[in-house]
Amino acid sequence: MAVTGGILLAAGVTLAAANLRPAVTSLASVLGDVRAGLGVSAAWTSLLTAVPVLCFGAAAFAAPWVGRRLGLKRAVGSALLVLTLGLLLRVVDGPLVVLGGTFVACAGIAVCNVLIPVVVKDSFPTRIGPITGIYTAAMAAGAGAGAALTPPLEAFLGSWRLAVGAWALLSLAALLLWLAGSRRGVAGRVTGPPPGRSLLRSPLAWVMTVFFGSQALLAYTVMGWLPAILGDAGVDRTTAGFLLAITVVLGVPVSFVVPPLAARWRSQTGMVLVLGALLLAGVLGLAFAPGTLTGLWVLLVGLGMGGMFPLAIVLVSLRSSTTADTARLSAMTQSIGYLIAATGPFAFGLLRDSTGAWTTSMLVLAGLVVLLTALGSIAGRPRTV
Repeated sequence: MAVTGGILLAAGVTLAAANLRPAVTSLASVLGDVRAGLGVSAAWTSLLTAVPVLCFGAAAFAAPWVGRRLGLKRAVGSALLVLTLGLLLRVVDGPLVVLGGTFVACAGIAVCNVLIPVVVKDSFPTRIGPITGIYTAAMAAGAGAGAALTPPLEAFLGSWRLAVGAWALLSLAALLLWLAGSRRGVAGRVTGPPPGRSLLRSPLAWVMTVFFGSQALLAYTVMGWLPAILGDAGVDRTTAGFLLAITVVLGVPVSFVVPPLAARWRSQTGMVLVLGALLLAGVLGLAFAPGTLTGLWVLLVGLGMGGMFPLAIVLVSLRSSTTADTARLSAMTQSIGYLIAATGPFAFGLLRDSTGAWTTSMLVLAGLVVLLTALGSIAGRPRTV
């Protein structure tokens, strides 16, 4: 039987979600100072940027097992504790500790990535769309805050370690609010049939997985390379950074609209087609005229990209009939999906280096948008795994 969640639990879900990206974006925003301070190589820096996505994929495999063993309340609470400890650990010593702490923090994030949609389905069964919208908007806001506020924090505190480590305070606040809010609103265990049925034989589950992986690959490629693309087109560094921030921040208002509409409609295929068209127009604009109407192309990419992620999240709940299936589908889509996504930024940059220009890379990205739209159109049809 589903448990009805309250305002305090919704607040706990929201603050937990706000912590699922600052661990990545806060470090990325001061990466040059981190590298200079530690005296590390470019290879170490590349490894550090790859750790979060790889960890999201690898650790997500264990999330349903953790949910069954500990129950949703304790599993999410433990993941937030692990995140807090990882954020503190990675700022106390040298390069290996930074890598290890980042891995620990991202392992906690991976468990939350998988299990929070299960909490939403279990505790807010009649409000899946609105709560998912708030949850994904909080994720986008957290990502933007981590990128925007860490450099000023570094200037104010005088140390990248203090600025990056300060985000542990936010995760600690999320842990305390989660413990208070989940006291009565979260099921003790992941419910549903015994966990024997594998979704690996479900064609729909695989469509959902590649759809999730494709949108994540697109997002991480855009976040990693957009400033460089715009810089080569003659856009100054400050403006390029501002335009990247727009693509991330657009995810906040879009997240308030997409999941509630998706939950209201039987089929989400039409929504996928609209988002895919926006994305394709923006990517092709950046491919052929990056220095002309740049703001429009970035706006289109931000709207499309900002809509695809919350749609992929809410579809996990809409395409599963029990919380057990939601947990398994969430784990499958995110574990394999993030491993798919991890290849994107590296391959995109490699293709650019081999061709000497961005056009070919952007056309490949446009092909990915077409694939993403086709998969999303199939995933949007009303049925369950």
